[in-house]
Amino acid sequence: MAAPLRKRIKRRTRSVLVRFALWLLGFLPLGPALAIGGLGGRIACRLAGKTRRLALAHLAMAFPEKSEAEREAIVRAMFEHLGRSALELAAIRSYDDRLDTYVELSPPTLLHDVIERRKGMVFVTGHVGSWELLARRVARAGIPNAVIAKANADGALNATAERFRSEGGVTTLWREDSSTGRAIIRTFRQGKALGILIDQDTKVQGVFVPFFGRLAFTPRAAAELAIRFGAPVVVGTIHRKGPRPEDGHLLTVTEIPFASDPPDVEAETIRLTAACTAALEAAIRRHPEEWVWMHERWKTRPEGEGADGGAQAKPVPKSAELSGG
Repeated sequence: MAAPLRKRIKRRTRSVLVRFALWLLGFLPLGPALAIGGLGGRIACRLAGKTRRLALAHLAMAFPEKSEAEREAIVRAMFEHLGRSALELAAIRSYDDRLDTYVELSPPTLLHDVIERRKGMVFVTGHVGSWELLARRVARAGIPNAVIAKANADGALNATAERFRSEGGVTTLWREDSSTGRAIIRTFRQGKALGILIDQDTKVQGVFVPFFGRLAFTPRAAAELAIRFGAPVVVGTIHRKGPRPEDGHLLTVTEIPFASDPPDVEAETIRLTAACTAALEAAIRRHPEEWVWMHERWKTRPEGEGADGGAQAKPVPKSAELSGG
Protein backbone atom coordinates (compact mmCIF):
# COMPACT_ATOMS: atom_id res chain seq x y z
CA MET A 1 0.00 0.00 0.00
CA ALA A 2 1.32 3.42 -0.99
CA ALA A 3 2.28 5.87 1.72
CA PRO A 4 -0.07 8.83 2.34
CA LEU A 5 0.46 11.78 -0.01
CA ARG A 6 1.66 14.06 2.80
CA LYS A 7 4.27 11.53 3.85
CA ARG A 8 5.42 11.05 0.26
CA ILE A 9 5.80 14.79 -0.24
CA LYS A 10 7.76 15.09 3.00
CA ARG A 11 10.00 12.18 2.04
CA ARG A 12 10.56 13.57 -1.45
CA THR A 13 11.39 17.04 -0.13
CA ARG A 14 13.84 15.63 2.38
CA SER A 15 15.48 13.54 -0.33
CA VAL A 16 15.95 16.52 -2.63
CA LEU A 17 17.41 18.64 0.18
CA VAL A 18 19.82 15.90 1.28
CA ARG A 19 21.06 15.28 -2.25
CA PHE A 20 21.47 19.02 -2.88
CA ALA A 21 23.42 19.38 0.37
CA LEU A 22 25.67 16.47 -0.56
CA TRP A 23 26.33 18.00 -3.97
CA LEU A 24 27.12 21.39 -2.45
CA LEU A 25 29.32 19.97 0.31
CA GLY A 26 31.22 17.99 -2.30
CA PHE A 27 33.05 21.18 -3.26
CA LEU A 28 34.55 21.58 0.22
CA PRO A 29 38.24 20.82 0.87
CA LEU A 30 38.85 18.11 3.44
CA GLY A 31 39.92 20.39 6.33
CA PRO A 32 36.84 22.64 6.31
CA ALA A 33 34.59 19.62 5.77
CA LEU A 34 35.96 17.92 8.87
CA ALA A 35 35.62 21.13 10.90
CA ILE A 36 32.00 21.66 9.82
CA GLY A 37 31.20 18.00 10.44
CA GLY A 38 32.62 18.15 13.95
CA LEU A 39 30.64 21.29 14.71
CA GLY A 40 27.48 19.68 13.35
CA GLY A 41 28.09 16.65 15.55
CA ARG A 42 28.45 18.80 18.67
CA ILE A 43 25.21 20.63 17.86
CA ALA A 44 23.43 17.32 17.22
CA CYS A 45 24.63 16.01 20.57
CA ARG A 46 22.92 18.91 22.33
CA LEU A 47 19.69 18.62 20.34
CA ALA A 48 19.27 14.84 20.13
CA GLY A 49 18.42 14.20 23.76
CA LYS A 50 16.69 10.85 23.22
CA THR A 51 19.54 9.49 21.11
CA ARG A 52 22.11 10.74 23.62
CA ARG A 53 20.31 9.10 26.53
CA LEU A 54 20.02 5.82 24.62
CA ALA A 55 23.74 5.85 23.85
CA LEU A 56 24.57 6.55 27.51
CA ALA A 57 22.37 3.65 28.63
CA HIS A 58 24.15 1.25 26.28
CA LEU A 59 27.56 2.53 27.35
CA ALA A 60 26.59 1.86 30.96
CA MET A 61 25.84 -1.74 29.99
CA ALA A 62 29.09 -2.16 28.05
CA PHE A 63 31.40 -0.20 30.38
CA PRO A 64 29.98 -0.38 33.91
CA GLU A 65 33.46 0.35 35.26
CA LYS A 66 33.57 3.80 33.63
CA SER A 67 32.26 6.88 35.39
CA GLU A 68 29.25 8.78 34.15
CA ALA A 69 31.54 11.63 33.10
CA GLU A 70 33.67 9.24 31.03
CA ARG A 71 30.63 7.82 29.29
CA GLU A 72 29.28 11.30 28.55
CA ALA A 73 32.65 12.21 27.01
CA ILE A 74 32.46 9.14 24.76
CA VAL A 75 28.95 10.11 23.60
CA ARG A 76 30.05 13.65 22.75
CA ALA A 77 33.03 12.28 20.85
CA MET A 78 30.75 9.80 19.06
CA PHE A 79 28.51 12.59 17.75
CA GLU A 80 31.56 14.55 16.59
CA HIS A 81 32.94 11.45 14.89
CA LEU A 82 29.68 10.77 13.04
CA GLY A 83 29.46 14.39 11.91
CA ARG A 84 33.04 14.40 10.66
CA SER A 85 32.60 11.05 8.92
CA ALA A 86 29.52 12.26 7.04
CA LEU A 87 31.22 15.41 5.79
CA GLU A 88 34.42 13.50 5.08
CA LEU A 89 32.51 11.26 2.68
CA ALA A 90 30.78 14.25 1.07
CA ALA A 91 34.20 15.83 0.40
CA ILE A 92 35.69 12.65 -1.07
CA ARG A 93 36.73 14.30 -4.33
CA SER A 94 39.19 16.55 -2.45
CA TYR A 95 41.36 13.63 -1.29
CA ASP A 96 40.27 10.58 -3.31
CA ASP A 97 43.49 10.67 -5.34
CA ARG A 98 45.49 10.09 -2.15
CA LEU A 99 43.13 7.66 -0.45
CA ASP A 100 45.81 4.97 -0.23
CA THR A 101 47.86 7.19 2.09
CA TYR A 102 44.94 8.87 3.87
CA VAL A 103 43.68 5.41 4.86
CA GLU A 104 46.64 3.22 5.80
CA LEU A 105 46.16 -0.53 5.34
CA SER A 106 47.72 -2.85 7.94
CA PRO A 107 49.13 -5.36 7.24
CA PRO A 108 49.46 -4.19 3.63
CA THR A 109 49.61 -7.61 1.92
CA LEU A 110 47.07 -9.75 3.80
CA LEU A 111 44.10 -9.02 1.55
CA HIS A 112 46.07 -9.89 -1.59
CA ASP A 113 47.41 -13.06 0.02
CA VAL A 114 43.85 -14.13 0.84
CA ILE A 115 42.27 -13.21 -2.50
CA GLU A 116 45.02 -15.02 -4.41
CA ARG A 117 43.72 -18.31 -3.03
CA ARG A 118 40.88 -17.85 -5.55
CA LYS A 119 38.15 -18.85 -3.11
CA GLY A 120 36.75 -15.37 -2.67
CA MET A 121 36.66 -13.69 0.72
CA VAL A 122 34.07 -12.96 3.39
CA PHE A 123 35.03 -9.50 4.64
CA VAL A 124 33.38 -8.91 8.00
CA THR A 125 33.09 -5.48 9.53
CA GLY A 126 30.70 -3.33 11.52
CA HIS A 127 29.56 0.24 12.01
CA VAL A 128 32.97 1.05 13.44
CA GLY A 129 34.85 4.13 12.28
CA SER A 130 34.06 5.13 8.68
CA TRP A 131 32.82 1.86 7.22
CA GLU A 132 32.02 3.39 3.82
CA LEU A 133 35.59 4.70 3.56
CA LEU A 134 36.81 1.23 4.56
CA ALA A 135 35.04 -0.42 1.61
CA ARG A 136 36.42 2.18 -0.80
CA ARG A 137 39.97 1.66 0.49
CA VAL A 138 39.69 -2.13 0.09
CA ALA A 139 38.67 -1.61 -3.54
CA ARG A 140 41.54 0.88 -4.02
CA ALA A 141 43.92 -1.84 -2.83
CA GLY A 142 42.91 -3.83 -5.90
CA ILE A 143 40.50 -6.19 -4.15
CA PRO A 144 37.31 -6.58 -6.24
CA ASN A 145 34.42 -6.51 -3.81
CA ALA A 146 30.72 -6.17 -3.23
CA VAL A 147 28.84 -5.23 -0.07
CA ILE A 148 25.45 -6.30 1.21
CA ALA A 149 23.41 -3.27 2.27
CA LYS A 150 19.89 -2.60 3.50
CA ALA A 151 17.85 -0.27 1.34
CA ASN A 152 15.84 2.51 2.97
CA ALA A 153 12.45 3.79 1.88
CA ASP A 154 13.95 6.55 -0.29
CA GLY A 155 14.93 5.16 -3.68
CA ALA A 156 16.76 8.35 -4.69
CA LEU A 157 19.01 8.20 -1.63
CA ASN A 158 19.63 4.51 -2.27
CA ALA A 159 20.72 5.42 -5.79
CA THR A 160 23.04 8.11 -4.40
CA ALA A 161 24.66 5.63 -2.02
CA GLU A 162 24.99 3.02 -4.77
CA ARG A 163 26.58 5.57 -7.11
CA PHE A 164 29.05 6.69 -4.43
CA ARG A 165 30.15 3.10 -3.84
CA SER A 166 30.31 2.30 -7.54
CA GLU A 167 32.55 5.31 -8.21
CA GLY A 168 34.89 3.89 -5.56
CA GLY A 169 34.92 0.41 -7.10
CA VAL A 170 32.40 -1.14 -4.70
CA THR A 171 29.32 -3.04 -5.93
CA THR A 172 26.14 -2.77 -3.82
CA LEU A 173 23.99 -5.86 -3.33
CA TRP A 174 20.67 -4.79 -1.82
CA ARG A 175 19.40 -7.16 0.82
CA GLU A 176 15.82 -6.76 -0.39
CA ASP A 177 16.62 -7.58 -4.05
CA SER A 178 15.59 -11.07 -5.12
CA SER A 179 18.65 -11.31 -7.39
CA THR A 180 21.12 -10.78 -4.53
CA GLY A 181 21.37 -14.48 -3.71
CA ARG A 182 22.57 -15.26 -7.24
CA ALA A 183 24.91 -12.26 -7.16
CA ILE A 184 26.52 -13.59 -3.96
CA ILE A 185 27.21 -16.95 -5.63
CA ARG A 186 28.80 -15.14 -8.60
CA THR A 187 30.90 -13.04 -6.22
CA PHE A 188 32.53 -16.13 -4.69
CA ARG A 189 32.86 -17.99 -8.00
CA GLN A 190 34.67 -14.97 -9.44
CA GLY A 191 37.04 -14.90 -6.47
CA LYS A 192 35.86 -11.53 -5.14
CA ALA A 193 35.36 -10.26 -1.61
CA LEU A 194 31.91 -9.92 -0.07
CA GLY A 195 31.51 -7.32 2.68
CA ILE A 196 29.00 -8.00 5.46
CA LEU A 197 28.30 -5.95 8.60
CA ILE A 198 27.38 -8.09 11.60
CA ASP A 199 27.30 -5.69 14.56
CA GLN A 200 23.60 -4.85 14.64
CA ASP A 201 20.44 -6.54 15.89
CA THR A 202 18.24 -6.64 12.79
CA LYS A 203 15.42 -8.78 11.42
CA VAL A 204 17.63 -11.42 9.82
CA GLN A 205 18.65 -14.97 10.60
CA GLY A 206 21.12 -14.91 13.45
CA VAL A 207 22.67 -16.54 16.48
CA PHE A 208 23.34 -15.35 20.01
CA VAL A 209 27.01 -14.69 20.77
CA PRO A 210 28.77 -12.66 23.50
CA PHE A 211 29.20 -8.93 22.95
CA PHE A 212 30.52 -6.84 25.85
CA GLY A 213 29.65 -9.62 28.27
CA ARG A 214 26.03 -10.05 27.14
CA LEU A 215 24.46 -12.34 24.56
CA ALA A 216 23.65 -10.35 21.42
CA PHE A 217 21.57 -11.50 18.45
CA THR A 218 24.04 -11.42 15.54
CA PRO A 219 23.63 -12.03 11.78
CA ARG A 220 24.89 -15.49 10.86
CA ALA A 221 25.20 -15.04 7.08
CA ALA A 222 28.94 -14.30 7.10
CA ALA A 223 29.80 -17.55 8.86
CA GLU A 224 27.30 -19.58 6.83
CA LEU A 225 28.62 -18.29 3.51
CA ALA A 226 32.24 -18.85 4.51
CA ILE A 227 31.56 -22.47 5.47
CA ARG A 228 29.39 -23.11 2.41
CA PHE A 229 31.88 -21.74 -0.13
CA GLY A 230 35.11 -22.38 1.75
CA ALA A 231 35.90 -18.67 1.50
CA PRO A 232 38.47 -17.21 3.91
CA VAL A 233 37.13 -14.82 6.55
CA VAL A 234 38.78 -11.47 7.24
CA VAL A 235 37.62 -8.97 9.86
CA GLY A 236 38.42 -5.36 9.04
CA THR A 237 38.07 -2.28 11.25
CA ILE A 238 38.98 1.35 10.68
CA HIS A 239 39.70 4.19 13.09
CA ARG A 240 41.25 7.65 13.06
CA LYS A 241 45.02 7.61 13.43
CA GLY A 242 45.92 10.80 15.26
CA PRO A 243 44.66 13.58 17.47
CA ARG A 244 43.78 15.73 14.46
CA PRO A 245 40.84 14.64 12.26
CA GLU A 246 42.90 15.24 9.10
CA ASP A 247 45.53 12.73 10.24
CA GLY A 248 43.64 10.04 8.36
CA HIS A 249 42.68 6.48 9.25
CA LEU A 250 44.20 3.10 9.95
CA LEU A 251 42.43 0.08 8.43
CA THR A 252 43.40 -3.12 10.25
CA VAL A 253 42.61 -6.54 8.78
CA THR A 254 42.82 -9.93 10.51
CA GLU A 255 42.06 -13.38 9.14
CA ILE A 256 39.78 -15.52 11.32
CA PRO A 257 40.45 -19.28 10.95
CA PHE A 258 37.58 -21.77 10.80
CA ALA A 259 36.79 -25.35 9.83
CA SER A 260 35.57 -25.41 6.22
CA ASP A 261 34.15 -28.94 6.58
CA PRO A 262 33.11 -29.15 10.24
CA PRO A 263 31.37 -32.20 11.72
CA ASP A 264 28.83 -29.85 13.29
CA VAL A 265 28.02 -26.99 10.92
CA GLU A 266 25.74 -25.20 13.37
CA ALA A 267 28.33 -25.25 16.13
CA GLU A 268 31.02 -23.92 13.78
CA THR A 269 28.66 -21.22 12.52
CA ILE A 270 28.15 -20.00 16.08
CA ARG A 271 31.86 -20.26 16.92
CA LEU A 272 32.92 -18.32 13.82
CA THR A 273 30.28 -15.65 14.36
CA ALA A 274 31.46 -15.29 17.95
CA ALA A 275 35.10 -15.00 16.86
CA CYS A 276 34.27 -12.26 14.35
CA THR A 277 32.16 -10.44 16.93
CA ALA A 278 34.99 -10.65 19.47
CA ALA A 279 37.35 -9.02 16.96
CA LEU A 280 34.87 -6.19 16.39
CA GLU A 281 34.37 -5.76 20.13
CA ALA A 282 38.12 -5.47 20.66
CA ALA A 283 38.27 -2.67 18.07
CA ILE A 284 35.33 -0.88 19.70
CA ARG A 285 36.96 -1.14 23.11
CA ARG A 286 40.08 0.53 21.71
CA HIS A 287 38.08 3.36 20.12
CA PRO A 288 34.62 3.44 21.77
CA GLU A 289 33.84 6.91 20.38
CA GLU A 290 33.80 5.47 16.85
CA TRP A 291 30.88 3.06 17.28
CA VAL A 292 27.12 3.73 17.06
CA TRP A 293 26.11 3.43 20.71
CA MET A 294 22.55 4.55 20.02
CA HIS A 295 21.87 1.21 18.32
CA GLU A 296 19.85 -1.23 20.47
CA ARG A 297 22.39 -4.03 20.22
CA TRP A 298 20.87 -6.19 22.97
CA LYS A 299 17.24 -5.67 21.92
CA THR A 300 16.46 -9.31 21.02
CA ARG A 301 16.83 -11.79 23.87
CA PRO A 302 16.97 -15.58 23.93
CA GLU A 303 13.71 -17.34 24.74
CA GLY A 304 12.95 -16.97 28.43
CA GLU A 305 15.65 -14.41 29.09
CA GLY A 306 15.13 -10.68 29.48
CA ALA A 307 17.64 -7.91 28.96
CA ASP A 308 18.72 -8.34 32.57
CA GLY A 309 19.14 -12.10 32.09
CA GLY A 310 15.89 -13.04 33.81
CA ALA A 311 12.55 -11.81 32.48
CA GLN A 312 10.70 -13.32 29.54
CA ALA A 313 11.62 -11.77 26.18
CA LYS A 314 10.39 -11.90 22.62
CA PRO A 315 11.30 -14.89 20.43
CA VAL A 316 14.22 -14.92 18.04
CA PRO A 317 13.23 -13.51 14.61
CA LYS A 318 12.84 -16.12 11.86
CA SER A 319 13.38 -13.79 8.90
CA ALA A 320 15.04 -15.33 5.83
CA GLU A 321 16.87 -12.15 4.91
CA LEU A 322 20.62 -12.32 4.44
CA SER A 323 22.37 -10.11 6.95
CA GLY A 324 22.55 -6.85 8.79
CA GLY A 325 23.50 -3.76 6.86
